[in-house]
Amino acid sequence: MTLDEFEAVRLADLDGLYQEQAAGQMNVSRPTFSRIIESAHRKIADALVHGKLLRIEGGPVQIEGRRCCRAHDRRENTTGAENCFRAQAAPEGKTKPGRD
Repeated sequence: MTLDEFEAVRLADLDGLYQEQAAGQMNVSRPTFSRIIESAHRKIADALVHGKLLRIEGGPVQIEGRRCCRAHDRRENTTGAENCFRAQAAPEGKTKPGRD
């Protein structure tokens, strides 16, 4: 799945935007957006139905106003952000953080 397809799914399916609105946010025409979202839906359905891995590709991305996770999202103080993923790792003997 391309980054454009991923973004189209986010805008249309998660955020609930109409295709015209989502196309505007992606700076593409509505027909182009329609082709992108149709391709994304086909790939998602194939992965779900056939148990395939869904890979999102397209290079590095920077999301404005976001940090590494929700704990550091849109904050001026990012102390600890560089260790964020280690801090969220499961403690020894636990399978998931916060679970016994």
